[in-house]
Amino acid sequence: MSDPTNPGPRRAVSRRAVLLGGAAALGASTLGGTSLASALSSPGAGLGRRIADPFTLGVASGDPLADGVVLWTRLAPEPTAEDGTGGMPDKVVEVQWEVAEDEAFSRIVQSGEQDAAPDLGHSVHVELEGLKPGAEYFYRFRAEGSISPVGRTRTAPAPGTMGELTMCFASCAHFGEGYFTAYRRMAEDEPGLILHLGDYQYEYAAKDSDVRKVLGPETRTLANYRQRHGQYKTDPDLQLAHSVAPWLVVWDDHEIENNWADETPEKPDDGFLDRRKAAMQAYYENMPLRSGSKPNGIDTQLYRRYQWGALANFHMLDTRQYRSDQACGDGVQSGCSDREDPNRSLTGAEQEKWLIDGFNATSARWDVLGQQVFFSKIDLTFGAEKGYNMDAWDGYVANRDRIAGAMAGSKVRNGVVLTGDVHRHWAAEIKRTHDDADSPAVGTEFVTTSVTSGGDGNDDGNEDVLGENPHVKFYANRRGYIRTKFTETQLRADYRVLGQVSKPDAAAETAKSFVVEDGNPTLNPA
Repeated sequence: MSDPTNPGPRRAVSRRAVLLGGAAALGASTLGGTSLASALSSPGAGLGRRIADPFTLGVASGDPLADGVVLWTRLAPEPTAEDGTGGMPDKVVEVQWEVAEDEAFSRIVQSGEQDAAPDLGHSVHVELEGLKPGAEYFYRFRAEGSISPVGRTRTAPAPGTMGELTMCFASCAHFGEGYFTAYRRMAEDEPGLILHLGDYQYEYAAKDSDVRKVLGPETRTLANYRQRHGQYKTDPDLQLAHSVAPWLVVWDDHEIENNWADETPEKPDDGFLDRRKAAMQAYYENMPLRSGSKPNGIDTQLYRRYQWGALANFHMLDTRQYRSDQACGDGVQSGCSDREDPNRSLTGAEQEKWLIDGFNATSARWDVLGQQVFFSKIDLTFGAEKGYNMDAWDGYVANRDRIAGAMAGSKVRNGVVLTGDVHRHWAAEIKRTHDDADSPAVGTEFVTTSVTSGGDGNDDGNEDVLGENPHVKFYANRRGYIRTKFTETQLRADYRVLGQVSKPDAAAETAKSFVVEDGNPTLNPA
């Protein structure tokens, strides 16, 4: 189990067709028997006057347990409506759901109904229980006379099960700065799990340089954030990635606004707490999260822990909601002694204790931190002067060193940090104490580039920064994601890159691969 803290004969359907694009087209045409499709032909099936297709935002699943998973959809026949309603009437709508062992839905194992209410944007979060561990399932919804696309999900393996896991992770997807092809390429890898490490959407209004038109103003209200999420979720590549595997999600800053820190906005703003409240509600409405992550005013319980059998623990961190304000005015700074203040924290004391307690209790082969900002020390200023990013863990040195020390001095067998935020691929070895050049490595860090943010990128190798930071082993300025494979004996990470995102459907290739052997926190080129 995890520690979350706190749905007659029919035409055969190709599994790959469902996974890689056929789900939307096949969802209605291949259904039969006494399932949802038969209800469509029944008198009064439309729950009153039938409206346009409400499933424009697709389907998703997330937060997998050994016996269940969260199923998500949000009803929105007009997904980018400016008023944030998604074109839905101001009433509760009944949504039916089915879960089956096969994509043709000939072996349905569970079904039910759930209300989609206006006060949560007509979103649906079905928390399944009683499923088989380590099993693949298919699911779909019906509402207002329409049937959703088919999604594929899976439960976590039974406790004590080792096995293998292919997991992809991504970060930083700006709709205006490119096409979401990286999400499609992730789906084509058919992973068992996907992690999203933040900046799922961006708050900014449209720019003249944008490749795709961003709708609406800079997001500040609940209607703004719902519209923005609606536009993102209409992207077919993103919908595909959501439909092939369960996701574990955490936010970074742009889900609300750039570089926010707890109750402190980037710039003085008397309305920031109202903005934060609206953004957090819209985030929950649009993500496959459990009810434990439903916002309470301006607060949301987002850090949580999930086990993948005995293979891996995923400690999903929230590095925004509890952090001290960035030191020395934020940005890259030199000579900022405040960053070493032992009272400064990125996680807050309660989350830090929760994480270290998890380290002390673990029996997993791999303990994985899914989080947002660069963990390893990284000098970004060439030459004798040292310059560090105050928004990253370098601005919270004592907090980082306590966690690195706990990684080394606890039951953690293999510590792995997964990171987003910086729109570049990086790979690094984590030191016990980063200010000591001779300090031993205690874990490895894999930093994924952005899905689109920053545009196409280039082939600059950033040799100056690599030379300043010998524990950093790789850098690439292209868009993409990271594909990992966890086994009992090793972790392999493939840095996947796209040649361009300014045009759709670019091919993906592997720019670099590393292998980490069990018990040895060293990055070995594959």
